[in-house]
Amino acid sequence: MLFDNKIMFDLDAEDEEWTMVTRKENQFVVGGKPFYVNGFNTYWLMLLALDSSTRVKVTQTFEQASAVGLTVCRTWAFNDGDGEPCRYHLLFMMNKSSRWYRSHFKEALDFVVSEAKKYKVRLILCLANNWEAYGGKAQYVKWANAAGLNLTSDDDFFSDPTVIGYYKDYVKAILTRTNTLTNITYKDDPTIFAWELMNEPRCPSDPSGNRLQSWIQEMAFYVKSIDPNHLLEVGLEGFYGPATPERLRYNPNTFAGQVGTDFLKNHQVFGVDFATVHIYPDAWLSNTISEAYLQFTDSWIQSHIEDAEGVLGKPVLFAEFGVSAKDRNYSSGFRDQFFGLVYKNILNSTRTGGGGGGGLIWQLFPDGTDYMDDGYAVVLTKSPSTSSIVYLQSKRIRIFNSMCTWRCHWGCRRGSL
Repeated sequence: MLFDNKIMFDLDAEDEEWTMVTRKENQFVVGGKPFYVNGFNTYWLMLLALDSSTRVKVTQTFEQASAVGLTVCRTWAFNDGDGEPCRYHLLFMMNKSSRWYRSHFKEALDFVVSEAKKYKVRLILCLANNWEAYGGKAQYVKWANAAGLNLTSDDDFFSDPTVIGYYKDYVKAILTRTNTLTNITYKDDPTIFAWELMNEPRCPSDPSGNRLQSWIQEMAFYVKSIDPNHLLEVGLEGFYGPATPERLRYNPNTFAGQVGTDFLKNHQVFGVDFATVHIYPDAWLSNTISEAYLQFTDSWIQSHIEDAEGVLGKPVLFAEFGVSAKDRNYSSGFRDQFFGLVYKNILNSTRTGGGGGGGLIWQLFPDGTDYMDDGYAVVLTKSPSTSSIVYLQSKRIRIFNSMCTWRCHWGCRRGSL
C-alpha cells in the first residue's frame, strides 16, 4: 500500500520560494516555471476547523494529500446556512463585532489556510454556493426578504441590489481580513491559488444567460478592485449555452444548455483568469455506469481544452471529477479507469504546454469522516490502487513543472512523462 511503503513526496525537498501563482497566456506560472496542477476538493474543511476536537482531520487531509503530491485544494470559504455552526455569517451581516464571528469563523478559516501552507498545498477558496447546502444563494434571498424585500426567486441573487450588496460585503470581509495565525492578509497570501465567485452558478430563470453574465462581469471587476494579484475564476461546470449553439452537441443533455450559463461567453469576461469544468457523467447521463461515461468524458475534456487554447487563451482547470459509489454498477476498478482517463487527457495537454491546467478530484476524505460521504469519497489510506494512480499523475506533473521554464518555448519536450 502506498502509505505503508512510504512512497511519498518529500516536503523538505521543495525549496522553491512560496510565491503567488500567476498566469501567462494559457498556463499557470510560479516563479517563471509552469505550474500544472494535480489537486483535490474537500469542501468542508472550515466546518471541521470550527471545532477543536475535529481540527485534526483538517491536518490529516493536507498531510495525506501532500504525501501523494497533490498541490491544490478547493474548499468553501463560506457557511451561510441555518443552524448553530453557521450563525457567524448572519451575525456578521448584522453586527461585524459579534463574538461568534470573531472567535469562531476567523479561527476556522485562518486555521485551514495556515495548515495548507504548512503542507505546501495551495487553496482555491469558493465564496458562495448556487445550491442550498451551507446556505447558498437561497439564504441570501431569505436575508433580503427578512429585511423587508419581496423577492420571489433564488435567482434574484444575481440581480437584486440589496442581495448583491450582501455578497460584496462578504467578499470584501474575506479578501481584506488578516489571518490571525500567519499575520498575512488574505489578498496578499500566496497560499491562496485563486478566488472562486460561486460553486456551480446557474440561473435557469434566464436561459439566455444575460442575467448571469452581467453578475459575473460586476463581481469579477469588484474582486479585482480589491485584490488584483490573485487569480479569479467563476466556478462553472462547463456547459455550453445559446451564445455558442455550435458547441451544444458536447453538452451531456439538452437541459445543460438551458441553465443560464455559457462556457465560452462567461469565461471571456475581463478579470476572469481561467476556466473551470466539472465532470459527472453518472449525474448527467444516466444512473447506470456504462461505456458511454468514458466516451463522454473523453470528448468533454477535449472540447474544453480546445476552446481554452483556441478561443479563450486561458488555462482550463477540471475542478471537479468523480464517480459515485452509490451507482449499482460501481467498482473501484471503474473509478480507477475513470480517473486514469481524466489524467491521461490532462497529461497529453501538459506534454505540449497546452491549456489543460490540471484536475481536482471530488473529493478527498481522511479516515473517520465517512459520515459525510456523498458517495464520491476517496480515502487514500483505504484505496491503494487509486492512491497509486494519483501519485503517478502527481509525479509526472511535477517532473514537467521542474524541467521546463518559459525559455523552453514549449518546444523542447524534455524527457518522457
